Amino acid sequence: MIRATSILLMALSLGAQSPAVPTPPAKPTTSAEEQAIQRFRAHARPRAVAPAAPLSAEDRNTIRRFREAKPSVVFVSAFILNPDPTGPPRLPAGTGTGFVWDEWGHIVTNHHVISAEVEGKLFRDAEEVEITFSSGKAYKGRVIGRSFAFDIAVIQVFAPLEAMRPITVGSSSALQVGQSVLAIGNPFGLDHSLSKGVISALGRMIATGYNSWILNSIQTDAAINPGNSGGPLLDAGGRLIGMNTAIVSNKSEGSVGVGFALPVDTINKVVPLLIARGVLQPPRMGFEVFSAAEAKQFFGVERGLVLSRIIPDTPAAEGGLKGVTTDAKGNVTGIGDILLGYQGGLIENHGQFAARLELQPPDDEVVFDVLREGKMIQVTLHLNPAGAKPKAKPASNSI
Repeated sequence: MIRATSILLMALSLGAQSPAVPTPPAKPTTSAEEQAIQRFRAHARPRAVAPAAPLSAEDRNTIRRFREAKPSVVFVSAFILNPDPTGPPRLPAGTGTGFVWDEWGHIVTNHHVISAEVEGKLFRDAEEVEITFSSGKAYKGRVIGRSFAFDIAVIQVFAPLEAMRPITVGSSSALQVGQSVLAIGNPFGLDHSLSKGVISALGRMIATGYNSWILNSIQTDAAINPGNSGGPLLDAGGRLIGMNTAIVSNKSEGSVGVGFALPVDTINKVVPLLIARGVLQPPRMGFEVFSAAEAKQFFGVERGLVLSRIIPDTPAAEGGLKGVTTDAKGNVTGIGDILLGYQGGLIENHGQFAARLELQPPDDEVVFDVLREGKMIQVTLHLNPAGAKPKAKPASNSI
């Protein structure tokens, strides 16, 4: 360090004796292109703004409906508690969209929005929920109602009641293919995004992640992406006609422009029941069924419900339904009843039937169309007010 400093001081003291700095070469003659560039730089200034054309009636309506609905649309964040004490206290479980149902702080969204998933499989419901309004303010919420069959969850948000702006509810019974729709949601976390399209089809049956099927779903080409789940689908009048629930996608392209919404007429039946009692209460009929894969593999049956066991002292037993027959070793020796129809409608599979059953009053009389030993018969079950629930927890394939 001392040596280097001494050399530096010596060089400064030599003054004119220092080596001459090389003279940079002269700049080349400016080319014609460069001269033109420099000359045209002088004209840099903002462009004149052309007068805006008047908005069309359709555009004005779209803007108006978005502004009206925006305060009713919320961002839903779900969390699960972290079992690892060395990590953060909570872990993200999912995000999505929801909307204000009424003035009492009830938020409606998809059940899969508030469910944690591990390796693509349902893990558990979120333990903490946070609701963010269009104002940017976030409040704690609690899931108070859930339906697996319809993929609906109701959240009580602990926010000032004056912040509640209930969405305008319409009907899905008279919708027509081709009419305009608006979807508002939070795709990829981008809050309050609007997309527009048309109703592409009606009466679709779509699968949920809970082995059930949503009937009479609305198909739309309005852009729906991850994060839109639970958001409202509106008609041109700004009325809620559905809840955006699912998309058709592939791994390479993501959404391909085919989305599905749960119809509002279904929502308007299910949500009040969930608010009132937390869960839907389908009747317990007292029979167990084979899974769709088992029914096809063992019996070659691709539609309907193949009964495996009848639970004693239940409506199914009293009505005379029959399960499979077995030998002393428990091997199946004969097929049981196959339920093909329920209350005049077809039974496609377990999930589709479970979705219909959630709205069935528990004390009604129900009629099944049954295929028994190659012949079609009708069997009537009389359901008692208690629903004839078995004392033990029923299996997942028990109805």
